[in-house]
Amino acid sequence: MVQIFISYRRDDTAGYARAVYDELAREFGADRVFIDVDDIAAGQSFADVIRGAVNSSSVVLVLIGKRWRGDRDGATPRLDDADDFVRIEVAAALSSGAPVIPVLLDGALMPGEAQLPKALRALASRNAFEVRATAFAADMARLTVELRSTLGNAAQRGADAVAAPLPPRSRPRNVALWGGAALVAAGLAAAWLLWGAPRQPPAAPTTATATATATAAPATVRPDVNGSWEAEVQYDWTDAKFKERFEFAGIAADVNGSASFLGVRRGVLEGRADATGLRFVTRSAETTGNGDATRELVHRYHAQSVGGELRFVMQTEGGASPHGPVSFVARRLPAPR
Repeated sequence: MVQIFISYRRDDTAGYARAVYDELAREFGADRVFIDVDDIAAGQSFADVIRGAVNSSSVVLVLIGKRWRGDRDGATPRLDDADDFVRIEVAAALSSGAPVIPVLLDGALMPGEAQLPKALRALASRNAFEVRATAFAADMARLTVELRSTLGNAAQRGADAVAAPLPPRSRPRNVALWGGAALVAAGLAAAWLLWGAPRQPPAAPTTATATATATAAPATVRPDVNGSWEAEVQYDWTDAKFKERFEFAGIAADVNGSASFLGVRRGVLEGRADATGLRFVTRSAETTGNGDATRELVHRYHAQSVGGELRFVMQTEGGASPHGPVSFVARRLPAPR
């Protein structure tokens, strides 16, 4: 059952929507967070799927940027159109009885009742939550706490009950399983050295043992990311379009290599590839003031492998100016002959 529905306008907050989704999917599980890009299959009715997902949700987040109303030159905003999908989503959410949380992104203001069509005017009275580019991680941590409280209250009321109790934030399950497997392997190796090979062949596992072993096996699947990739990246300031290059290597869940930022190669740090996608960090520095001081920037990348492409969201933290999430697609380069 969908628990968290993310409503957004693509030409307003697409980059933020992906970044918010990635954070919430990591916290609550991808199957409990709905975003239209990932959760509507080809051939499905967009409006029918949206209404069904909203009506089955325990909470709806309405991401509001500075162009959320869909203002148009010489015409009324898109939000005034009866067939506007953002309007359909929000109207369905408000009539569903689920909590609806407006999320104001990067300085956007909450629209007043006079700026909203009649079916959406109740949104103006909802308490909004602010997410800033300059404090994205901290704001998302606060939003996660708020959502855990909201979802817990929904379960207690018995309305739109969650599918299962929400786990506390912890290390990913596959990390713990692999760590446990490593400890078992180390113990077996030590026993072999101390006692030698077993004199009797081990007993064949029973059906119950085999089933338990199969159930306990980690379900981690490493995305096929090793190799060279290239992407055209439009950063969120004027005349900042660069062709970036990515080189990835590694085994199991570990990833190393390099990723260019503004055309300069940077080392991949904290790299990981598993069932949740590809994640890594790079660092750079910017000059501040009169040129005597520098400020470290941290660039956090997250990608999903879709159809042979890597669909990235990159968030920069620590700069003198705020920067919103940047979305781009990287394509694999042919292997050198």
